[in-house]
Amino acid sequence: IRSIARTTEKIVPLMCGIYILACLAIIVMQVEQIPACFMAIWNGAFSDNAMYGGFLGVLVIGFKRAAFSNEAGVGSAAIAHSAAKTKFPVREGIVASLGPFVDTIMICTMTALVMIITGAYNDPQYADLIKSDNGAALTSAAMNSQIPYFNYVLSVSVILFAYSTMISWSYYGERCWAFLFGDSPSISLAYRILFLVFVVLGSVVSATNVLDFGDLMILGMAFPNILGVLLLSNRVKRELDKYWSRYKSGEFDNTASSTEEK
Repeated sequence: IRSIARTTEKIVPLMCGIYILACLAIIVMQVEQIPACFMAIWNGAFSDNAMYGGFLGVLVIGFKRAAFSNEAGVGSAAIAHSAAKTKFPVREGIVASLGPFVDTIMICTMTALVMIITGAYNDPQYADLIKSDNGAALTSAAMNSQIPYFNYVLSVSVILFAYSTMISWSYYGERCWAFLFGDSPSISLAYRILFLVFVVLGSVVSATNVLDFGDLMILGMAFPNILGVLLLSNRVKRELDKYWSRYKSGEFDNTASSTEEK
C-alpha cells in the first residue's frame, strides 16, 4: 500500500493539474458561453422528452457513471483509507469525502462545460465515439479542437490515470480476496494472475462491454456495502457528533499547541 501511495501521489496530482488547467483555459476562452452551457444542461435534463421519454434511462446512466467517477457507496475507498494511521477515524472519513467532490463536482462539471462549449457532444463527426461510449476519445477530440496537439498530452494522462487506477484497484481486490479465501502467498499469487488476465481482456474488448461488465461488478459490490452503511449509520453519526463536539470545544487546537511546544 505504501508503494502504491508513493506512486499515485506523484501521478494523480500532476495529471489532474494538467487536465484542470486545460479545461479552465478552454472555459476562460469561451467564458461568455457558460450561462448558455448551464441552460443547455438544465433544458436537457428537464425537457419534456427527458421527463416523459428518457428520464429513467438517463438517471440510470448518471448513477452508473457516477459510480465510476467517485465510487461513492461502493466501499472501495474505505479499503485504502482504513490503512491510514490516524487517532481519529472520523477525520480520515472527512478527508475521504473530498474525493467525490473533486472527481464529480469539479472535474466532471468542467468536462461537461468543455463538451458543450466545443459542441463535441452532438457533433455528427463524433457520432461513432458517442455511440461506442468512448468518452476518453471524445474528450480528447473536444479539447484538441481548442488546444492544438493537446490530444497527445491527454493520451499520456489517460494512460497514467489508467495505471494508477489499476494498481489501486489491484490492492482493493487483493484485500477482499484475502478476506474471502485467506491471506497466503499462493492465494495472493492466484489473485494477481487473475487480475492480469482481466487487464488483458479489458484492453481488447470494446469500451461498451467493459463498462457493462464494470457496472455489473460495481452493483454487486454496492448492495452489501450500502446495507452495511445503513446498519452502521447510527454508529457513524454518534462518532461524528462526538468528533465535532471535541473539535468545537477547541480540544484539538490545545492538543496541537502542546505537541508543538514539545
